[in-house]
Amino acid sequence: MSIAKAVISGTVYRNPEKRFTGNNIPVTSFTLNIDEKEQSLVRVVARGNLAETVENSISKNDKIVAEGRLQMSSFQSEDGTEKKVMEIDLSSFEVISTSSSAPAKANTVKAEEVVKFAEVETEDILIGEEEIPF
Repeated sequence: MSIAKAVISGTVYRNPEKRFTGNNIPVTSFTLNIDEKEQSLVRVVARGNLAETVENSISKNDKIVAEGRLQMSSFQSEDGTEKKVMEIDLSSFEVISTSSSAPAKANTVKAEEVVKFAEVETEDILIGEEEIPF
């Protein structure tokens, strides 16, 4: 068994998008730009109640710290080839600053603080090509 844990910080590149699996489990994904000088994008995925919290807590241009497990995800492109993407399965996050004119408030959410949810199989999550930043 290997452990691939990551802690990254960056700016939210796009507003989070929420979808539901076939089992009606919410899945929210967003892209994080981890390099201000050049565009280095990482896809982040939150599931269950954490997905709801992400959708309501962060927006484009917010600066956050995200913690989670690195995982590979695959999808089929329009030309029929299989593409693989490295992403972070979010377990906790903290908002460092917000994009709005309101003062930043510290929001820290850990996966242990939300209600447990059913395991989600990778094939239950539909990944559209428009979500992949490259």
